[in-house]
Amino acid sequence: MSATTNRLDARFAQLRAQKKKAFVAYVCAGDPTLEGTIDIVLGLERAGADVVELGVPFSDPLADGVVNQMAADRALKAGATTPKVLEMIRQLRTKSQIPLVLFTYLNPVYAYGYERFHIDAAAAGADGVLVLDLPPDEAAQNAELKPSPELRHIQLIAPTSPADRIASIAKSAEGFVYYVSRLGVTGAQAEVATGIAEQVAVIKAATDVPVCVGFGVSNPAQAAEIASKADGVVVGSAIVKLIEQNGTAPDCAAKVEAFVKPLVDAVHAL
Repeated sequence: MSATTNRLDARFAQLRAQKKKAFVAYVCAGDPTLEGTIDIVLGLERAGADVVELGVPFSDPLADGVVNQMAADRALKAGATTPKVLEMIRQLRTKSQIPLVLFTYLNPVYAYGYERFHIDAAAAGADGVLVLDLPPDEAAQNAELKPSPELRHIQLIAPTSPADRIASIAKSAEGFVYYVSRLGVTGAQAEVATGIAEQVAVIKAATDVPVCVGFGVSNPAQAAEIASKADGVVVGSAIVKLIEQNGTAPDCAAKVEAFVKPLVDAVHAL
């Protein structure tokens, strides 16, 4: 997918032109079911989400807290596989053009075939990929893992990253930079992490790619506070927890939509 047609690039360009911040929502593909994920993504779109991150279910999600780990476990037990996730995206694309980023670990991608995964994911309708445990310098040392043009490669930057490391990672970032606002694993938090504005400023000095901040956001006030310091905010565990509580309910997608809309409105109001 070229730079002129990539949905992720187009959405951030639109937001920049409108001087708005981005709301990025994370859900695990296949939780509670692959069909249910389609309904949930459509609900997120109705709520106003700008980008959806789809977690590719994996048996050993080391960067995820217990909420997202259990979501991956539920998805796997429900029969989700990487090929089935891609097929689900194909079906979703008949109903929605919301930008989609695949949030994954290297193992499922490598097992599928690194190059083939990118080609097939883009053909299915994905716009970007975030491989959590593949640092860009590691990819550069292995020819079979080098970035390919089919998907935008999202890079993670941690609060412990020194300035030279930030500059190195930011140079290879595409789509947006995902700044992890706190140490540890994913999970909703009672308070916003400190130092976000300062770290975002350092990142933005090294790249023109938008910077979105995640890890720990769970309510509209937190979402607005973080978005005011960056180009966007990522909310995941709070949404996934709601899906855990309502996954078997026929109105699960409606409940997700109702929960997310105030968060989106708080971010877009800035």
